[in-house]
Amino acid sequence: MVGPLPHRALPPELLSSPEWRDACRQRDFARVFQLVKCRAGIYPSRVAALCGMTPSRVGEIMAGHRRLAHIDVIERVADGLRIPGAMLGLAHRPWEIPEPAPVRKQAAVAESPAEPGAECPSGEHLDDLLALADGHVTRSTLAALRSSVEDYWRRDEQHGGASLRPAVLGHLRYVMQIMRTAEAALRRDLQSLAAELARLVGWAYFDARQYSTARTYFTQALQLSRGQGDGLFMANVLSCMSLQATYDGNPVDALALACKAQDTARSSGDQPLVMAMLHMREAFAHATLRDTSSCHQAVDRSRDAYERARGREEEAPSWVRYFDETKIIVDTGIALARLGEAGRAEPLIAEGLRRERVAQQRGRAFHAFWLASTQLQQGRLDDACRSAGLALDLSAVIDSPRVAGHVHEFQRRLAPYAREASAIAFEQRMREVLG
Repeated sequence: MVGPLPHRALPPELLSSPEWRDACRQRDFARVFQLVKCRAGIYPSRVAALCGMTPSRVGEIMAGHRRLAHIDVIERVADGLRIPGAMLGLAHRPWEIPEPAPVRKQAAVAESPAEPGAECPSGEHLDDLLALADGHVTRSTLAALRSSVEDYWRRDEQHGGASLRPAVLGHLRYVMQIMRTAEAALRRDLQSLAAELARLVGWAYFDARQYSTARTYFTQALQLSRGQGDGLFMANVLSCMSLQATYDGNPVDALALACKAQDTARSSGDQPLVMAMLHMREAFAHATLRDTSSCHQAVDRSRDAYERARGREEEAPSWVRYFDETKIIVDTGIALARLGEAGRAEPLIAEGLRRERVAQQRGRAFHAFWLASTQLQQGRLDDACRSAGLALDLSAVIDSPRVAGHVHEFQRRLAPYAREASAIAFEQRMREVLG
């Protein structure tokens, strides 16, 4: 049989609507087909072509004269209409996770299309010079490179990731270059290091709100880690992509990515701290979809996994150890804030902000914004402006367009209070700090 015809994804507002979610949960395909007709403009003849059915059969289903019961037909409908598997009680569909782009043979990490040549002006000559200067790769080379990666992550949290891109891209290019000629015993470690550097580059672009370029590097990191069979790190990369999809206004994609990350992590053994972080990513996606019940369930699963991880932190990969008690408190607050449960969210975010180290400047800026948001939702303008003032002050000392974007978002929310003294003072301070 010819496979389903391609078509664009269903509108996010349809996928997130309670009526749609209820129809999918009950597998009421009469309602599903009616909704895609009315809300997505996909008429019965097109539904039939997409799902490998006859138009008459689709018409009978829409009229309530027939029902779909066979799982293979339901899967065809899910694939044809691009309905996420979880909505119909199915496993995640193959198309829900994008295939990694092929790595180019010569320059696997060519400069971003958005900024051609900007990050590494000397091009391939830099690779040649670095290789000549180093001569050959040793264990001490690997140790030095790993130390640089750890330092990049510290600086990312303290100062933002946007300004790190040239240096991290240079390291990524260098590792990809020496990986081709290194001894077999070191090549696997270099590939693991390249995957971490690609994830870090992706994160830096994400922090700069350049989401398409970030996705390119996350995809490269996914491909490198998949080549090693490193399921846990693949789950880590998928979690980054899930968070980015949440920011980029694609919560359905964010949910699919978070769930795929969980499936991938489970296949790598018992890692409760990793699962705690991944369940919280899932909670963020549910919250953005305004699915209150599913969000609370995901938060509960995150807490349960975290409790199982207590005392076993050293068994967890180093990249997930940031997810500590303070982080789970503040992330729970953010999930509740996204749901609109401001009264429950505020004390959690405030407590997380109180516990955070001063050096965690970007995290503190984000959390100050979320605290301000919960206070504004409750009508406490003065408190909200004070909290947003902290986010504003921190945004002045870190290079993070994401943080600056949140500050501007708060300023837009002040429109109904334009004549209030607190709002006027905040906007004046914003002009002084951000120009």
